[in-house]
Amino acid sequence: MSDQITKEMSIGEVIDKYPETAKVFEKYFGQGCFTCPGSRMENIAFGATMHGMEADTIVEELNKVLSEN
Repeated sequence: MSDQITKEMSIGEVIDKYPETAKVFEKYFGQGCFTCPGSRMENIAFGATMHGMEADTIVEELNKVLSEN
């Protein structure tokens, strides 16, 4: 796998570049993630903190989705 998602990447950047990851963001952050203006600027680590989630777990699942496609 050449591409790798990191927790420093913005949520919007990841969804734009890898639309197949949207289901992971919805699972952890809810549907509101797609309409939240902050998702364009906030990175995955910040979003995880705001939602009381572990960023590494989310990043691991996002990268798993990439490796399956």
